[in-house]
Amino acid sequence: MTLRIGVDIGGTKTSAAVVDDDGRIVRRARRDTPAQDVEAIAASVVEVVRELIDADDDPLATVGVACAGFVDAAGETVLFAPNLAWRDTPLQAVLQEQLGVPVVLENDANAAAWGEFRYGPARDVDDMLLITVGTGVGGGVINDGHLLRGAHGVAAEVGHLRVVPGGIRCGCGNRGCWEMYASGTALEREARELVRAESPHAARLTELCGGDPERLRGRMVTAAAEEGDRAALELLEELGTWLGEGIASLVAVLDPALVVVGGGLSAAGDMILEPARAAYERQVTGRGHRPIGQIVPATLGNDAGMIGAADLAALRRG
Repeated sequence: MTLRIGVDIGGTKTSAAVVDDDGRIVRRARRDTPAQDVEAIAASVVEVVRELIDADDDPLATVGVACAGFVDAAGETVLFAPNLAWRDTPLQAVLQEQLGVPVVLENDANAAAWGEFRYGPARDVDDMLLITVGTGVGGGVINDGHLLRGAHGVAAEVGHLRVVPGGIRCGCGNRGCWEMYASGTALEREARELVRAESPHAARLTELCGGDPERLRGRMVTAAAEEGDRAALELLEELGTWLGEGIASLVAVLDPALVVVGGGLSAAGDMILEPARAAYERQVTGRGHRPIGQIVPATLGNDAGMIGAADLAALRRG
């Protein structure tokens, strides 16, 4: 057997795994990401891949790398990354020279979408939309069995759809982007506002953050909601509603058979998915006169990017 390795480079950690032909992880390794040093990022990838190689007698065939940034259409260069030092960085050539095997680069959300398409809940359909809900909102699109990358490789940046003209300023520089209303960032902003207002409604949230709204995190809101706290449940319902309304707009354009929701906040489960489904069904174009694709949770979790990247590398170099 030859080794297929998938690597997922995030803002804080770099994860890698040997992935078998059925999308199962055989072995894994991890390093911290030196986010502000381009050469050190590449070195950490080489190091983590070599750790996996050294633990196996089989030869290395391909490496797929999922990058938290814009990857060009040729899959050679990371054009830009909001949380890492990449700016027009020829990462593929650097890694191939040091590893001596073919390397395939892909955007992390695209790689995760491919993983969920091939080995997750979308494996029986040809058209799917992945939405990742975490600090921001990401996405990936599979159309007729193919990953949609666009003319320049940067398609499916769904979190930056403008949903509120003149709305909240986004980290991308624009105002009113979807991720400002349907992400972990949005959830924390709204929860902190409740705490700052000293609302009795926010008593449990205030307790969880020790009275300091800046310490309040999305996981605390989810934990309070799981306890039945009304304020936390309402915050998740509001986020889910924004999520469903945005999905309805995307479905009007893409018409997927299935919408898969992943990312850290998907751990809240039906507390966000049920209001998302309700808002989606209220807003989708042609409702009552067209098939309505389901909204379902992702199943590969944080491994989706590694699994998808490994599979894409094998397919593109096969």
